[in-house]
Amino acid sequence: MMFRGKVTDIFFDLDHTLWDFEKNSALTFELIFEKHGLPIDLEHFLEHYVPINLRFWKLYREDKINKPELRYQRLRQSFDLINVTIDDKTINQLSEDYITYLSSFKHTLPGATEILDYLKKTYRLHIITNGFTEIQEKKMMVSNIRQYFDVVVDSEMAGVKKPNPNIFHTALNLAGVRPEKALMIGDNLEADILGAQNVGLNTIHLTTGEKQNQKFSPSIVHLNEIKSLL
Repeated sequence: MMFRGKVTDIFFDLDHTLWDFEKNSALTFELIFEKHGLPIDLEHFLEHYVPINLRFWKLYREDKINKPELRYQRLRQSFDLINVTIDDKTINQLSEDYITYLSSFKHTLPGATEILDYLKKTYRLHIITNGFTEIQEKKMMVSNIRQYFDVVVDSEMAGVKKPNPNIFHTALNLAGVRPEKALMIGDNLEADILGAQNVGLNTIHLTTGEKQNQKFSPSIVHLNEIKSLL
């Protein structure tokens, strides 16, 4: 139990860590393509969209693009790559619909509720997310996990995005906990793990494949593995 007795507060990332972003996102695109009568092969679209979306989120974290650019360009470039011609008006409407409907889907990653039940008995739980204020709260409510968390800090509220130290300091201050008594759990090595470590938090890296050999942070591939560390 590497962290048991050492930490009092646990901060989770939301998307890709507790909330099943990829599954919910795919369901959203399926819905809005049907709504707009677009005969697009969803699997083919997602093959291109998923890496493009990750790339644009990295640019957004680094303040190299703004929110409207993120929302427009990830769609525009995806449609261009699959040779689907869609005008800007439709792109903008799809972008709005995506944000509207995304948070209405409730799938969490396997074991999310179970591990939150387990941890809530001993620790104070919180969220630090780079997601947008307008939808992150709804995601947690619809997924029935909002009640687990005391402090929820997002990048719009903090004015900066992970891995900027200020978002972690904001969360720590609101939770009233020192960094050495806190733990960050997230999927993004740069934003969640290195960002948290830079301000002194303990970390657990949730990976999507095999465990990564990281000397600086324990890694897990399933949320239930947290029980072996806490």
